[in-house]
Amino acid sequence: MTTRAPRLRSLGWIWTGAAFASGLLSAGLWFSSARAWDNFLTRAYVAGFSVYEELRVSKIPPPGITITPLSPEAAQLADAGRFEQLPGLSDRSFVTNLSILTDNTAPLAGRELTLAVMSDRLVYPVSDLLSRVDQTGAEKMGNLTRLLATYCSEPILVARFGHRSWQQVDGTDIWGCKAAPGDLRLPAILAAIVALAVILTSIGNVSDSFTRFSNALRGRKRQGGPSSYDADGPAELRDIVSAVNDHLDAERMQLEKRATVLSGVSHDLGTPATRVRLRAALIADDELREKLEADVDQMTGMIESVLTYTRSELSVEDPRQISLTALVESVVADYQDMDLPVTLKKIAPVAVEGAPSVFMSRRGHGSLPETRRMLVMGRPISLKRALTNLIDNALKYGRHAEVQLETDARTATITVEDKGADLSVTDIENLMAPFRRGSNTGSSDGFGLGLTIVATIAEQHGGSLSFEAGDQGLRARLQITRQ
Repeated sequence: MTTRAPRLRSLGWIWTGAAFASGLLSAGLWFSSARAWDNFLTRAYVAGFSVYEELRVSKIPPPGITITPLSPEAAQLADAGRFEQLPGLSDRSFVTNLSILTDNTAPLAGRELTLAVMSDRLVYPVSDLLSRVDQTGAEKMGNLTRLLATYCSEPILVARFGHRSWQQVDGTDIWGCKAAPGDLRLPAILAAIVALAVILTSIGNVSDSFTRFSNALRGRKRQGGPSSYDADGPAELRDIVSAVNDHLDAERMQLEKRATVLSGVSHDLGTPATRVRLRAALIADDELREKLEADVDQMTGMIESVLTYTRSELSVEDPRQISLTALVESVVADYQDMDLPVTLKKIAPVAVEGAPSVFMSRRGHGSLPETRRMLVMGRPISLKRALTNLIDNALKYGRHAEVQLETDARTATITVEDKGADLSVTDIENLMAPFRRGSNTGSSDGFGLGLTIVATIAEQHGGSLSFEAGDQGLRARLQITRQ
């Protein structure tokens, strides 16, 4: 049982909803954390007012704050400024000393608040506290406790108002690190990043499914492919794949039907052609008999040529990695064995310049191996047929065929140049159409499909067939993609 794939519109709504939900969640976590933190600092600020009033008029402190007087021995240590030696506070060795003036108009009136902040991990930057001229002592104390709440620590205050006795103030339940709310801003950011990554991954997977199918379809002629495709993805992609499979099936059936018909015609023509040959042998006139036999050969050869072209369109040969150098050398050697004027131009090795060393100022040089440069992914039988047709064409319209190999990192090019051809580049390009032949058809064999087959094979290898004027004649360039 196959599951129905979602459509792109449904996926779009899902992505939009997920992005909106993740945005709301992240924003909610962020603002909730920020609000909780502001409330925490506000409670610490208000607690400072209460501590100040208790020290000033001995009011009862609010819950969460404990104020106890120091013992006489501890008070003596505080008077001497040796706060780090106070009993019970030895684990709080970081001391921050400051004074809060309760009356800015009379700083020496004995109404200042002397404080020592005993912390287990840091000295507080009291210079960050803003103090206005019209600011009251309670406000200054609130700013201090707010500063204490800003940093993660467990501070204890040792304070004395004016010339009164020293008091120990423990408000860590309000402004201590353990009382601080959890900071959810980092989880909010992480949640947004994770949600964005999930959404982008889902979008990328859908996009990649289309890209993979398009690349497979684009490289079908060059690399071959299955008889039908199957792709995972949205319903639209599956509809496209199904339509492409139907088109490929129809095209394959049409080509196979054409090949079957041509094979049948070629087979059926065999019997009457044989009879015509036998009857032509009874003709006494030698010239008439030779013309009749030539016509029979031309008819059967034309059918075979069309059948070869159709088979090249079917592209039934699977591509594989081959040495293009070896293939070209073997084809040229076959022509040379038949004493035909076909030569292979030697390839200059590709020079590679190295980097200078610390011992030598000159750069090293080298060359790439010949076999390594000429490895291609192709169909050897088809490429051999294409090269053979180009060489035959060069021998047909010229007197000599010179073959050469050129290559770079992406493509490989086989050039075949003739000598003394009377055709121009425009004329030879016109011959690429099926059943088009040159002006010397009376003196040469062929049925006008050679260059058409070569162009088809070039397209199957991701390349093209082109012509240009050479040094001594016309030069055909068969370019293919190496990978």
